[in-house]
Amino acid sequence: MTEGFELGTDGPKVILVGVDDSVTSLRAGAYAAGLARRQRAKLVVVYVERISSMTGAAAPAAPGAVVAEAEALHAQSEDLRQRAEAEASRIGITMEFISVQGNPGIEIPKLADEVRADAVVVGASTKAGHRFVGSLAVHLVKLGKWPVTVVP
Repeated sequence: MTEGFELGTDGPKVILVGVDDSVTSLRAGAYAAGLARRQRAKLVVVYVERISSMTGAAAPAAPGAVVAEAEALHAQSEDLRQRAEAEASRIGITMEFISVQGNPGIEIPKLADEVRADAVVVGASTKAGHRFVGSLAVHLVKLGKWPVTVVP
């Protein structure tokens, strides 16, 4: 037996999963929820509201478009929160939902550090360009701070 190994403490206690309503992220959420249930771990569900480049300084959008986009993102966040809470209650796990604005490649690692995540789960990117230039999952793996599971 390996010295220092303690039975029952070899799995993650805090699992962070990134969701964005894509098919792969919803699969990642389901996988992470099942893992949290089996490991008796806390699940932290993160939704990063990514404001489109239309609202940036380089190409400012009409104020009404900015408000409409913000309202749509907030509605999506609330929908994801309600679905996550219902599923967590159904399977009996502890879950926290966090919604932030920004870039997922910056916000997810920052939140993983803040909640002291033991594992990170994300859905595979469905964008063809990410196969060549990288994706959120590749970025997280390269940081080398947590085990990262990528769900197809």
